Amino acid sequence: MTTSKVDVTGEAMCPHRLVLEHVTSRWAVLVLTALLDRPYRFGELRREVNGAGGRAVSEKMLAQTLQTLERDGLVHRDAKPVIPPRVDYWLTDLGREAAEQVRALALWSKRRMDDVQRARTTYDEARAAHDKARHEPHAAHDEARTTSAVRAS
Repeated sequence: MTTSKVDVTGEAMCPHRLVLEHVTSRWAVLVLTALLDRPYRFGELRREVNGAGGRAVSEKMLAQTLQTLERDGLVHRDAKPVIPPRVDYWLTDLGREAAEQVRALALWSKRRMDDVQRARTTYDEARAAHDKARHEPHAAHDEARTTSAVRAS
């Protein structure tokens, strides 16, 4: 497997960085992974995304997310001229490729969550000890002085 280095730290408005932001945004991750399974109508997709837990996506935010993904060529929107209106969404080939990568990252994060939690705990404990020592700079010095004074008497 060959890998190429991609500069994701470059200028904020680089086209590839904007696409990365679109694909990995809060709602796009859920939309893309849901659409991997099958096409959805707008309401169905909203229920599916909201069923993933956490905060609920508003109609406005879902519409914006879908529009962004459609503009990037990742999602196809098919509006049928019927009453009531029927709009279906599905992944394009490009969108399926991106969604598979996003799902792999989501599965990795789920699989490695225990490791992440341990790392967070270790970090938080070390940070708390560092902050305590920084806010009590004289505690160790005062203790050493008291010990010396007791020995001298």
